[in-house]
Amino acid sequence: MLIAGPTASGKSALAVALAQRVGGTVINADSMQVYRDLRVLSARPDAAEEAAAPHRLYGHVDGAVNHSAARYAQDVAPLLDELELAGSLPVLVGGTGLYFKALTEGLSPMPPVPDDVRSEFRARVDGIETALLHRELAERDPEMAGRLRPSDRLRIMRALEVVLATGRSLASFQGEREPGPLGEGRLLRLFVMPERDEVRARIDRRFEAMMAQGALDEVAALRDRRLDPLLPVMRAHGVPGLITHLDGEISLAEAVARGQSDTRAYAKRQVTWFRHQMAGWRAVAPEVALAAAMTELGR
Repeated sequence: MLIAGPTASGKSALAVALAQRVGGTVINADSMQVYRDLRVLSARPDAAEEAAAPHRLYGHVDGAVNHSAARYAQDVAPLLDELELAGSLPVLVGGTGLYFKALTEGLSPMPPVPDDVRSEFRARVDGIETALLHRELAERDPEMAGRLRPSDRLRIMRALEVVLATGRSLASFQGEREPGPLGEGRLLRLFVMPERDEVRARIDRRFEAMMAQGALDEVAALRDRRLDPLLPVMRAHGVPGLITHLDGEISLAEAVARGQSDTRAYAKRQVTWFRHQMAGWRAVAPEVALAAAMTELGR
């Protein structure tokens, strides 16, 4: 069973309730909840939820690791075999569309970039405006430059690193797709979709709750590690703003507002992704999602 939805839509609670009813195991499909450094700020399941049903692939990755959809699929594959032998239904839940795509459709193999190439490149471009990097990409790899927003620094840098390391466009690798571990089998897919205003309100309330639960201390500990700011864990919603506050550059209220705004924008992008990228998913309102899931399973 695959359960997706925008952040703060209630999909994690749905996954737990479903796993309880069918003897299933909840498997994380959220790219930030894999990190042990971000239990609070990524809204990982709490102790009560973890006690209510088995949970796997939560908080198992160190923040210094640049975790990817490909690595996630590699983690899930043996787990699916394990659960099949145990007779436990896998309930995969999260909001990372690329993770679900990796499982169902597979991913293109991405070329490794040697550490020396990456280090030299990043030292060279440190402090250079993203628009100028996009212009360089347009000169070296016009096809990828045409696909990427001029403000998307991370993806622009990835595309530049690949062309510098291999002499090939990243686009040429993206056409060589490998199958995902879930393949073409019958899959039950639900997208939990509250009303837009309700999602926005939930996001704001949840961020305030996370602050009360120690999110600032969590980010302070992450800041003390002095990790590469381009690592995924350092770009999690709320982290950049709270670090900026800890550095004395903005107030705590401004940092919270920035985190809330970034998360609301992300929720909007999640909905757009699934509408355009993930065919075959059934959108359901939160209040009927459990009944819909049980019906889909024939229970």
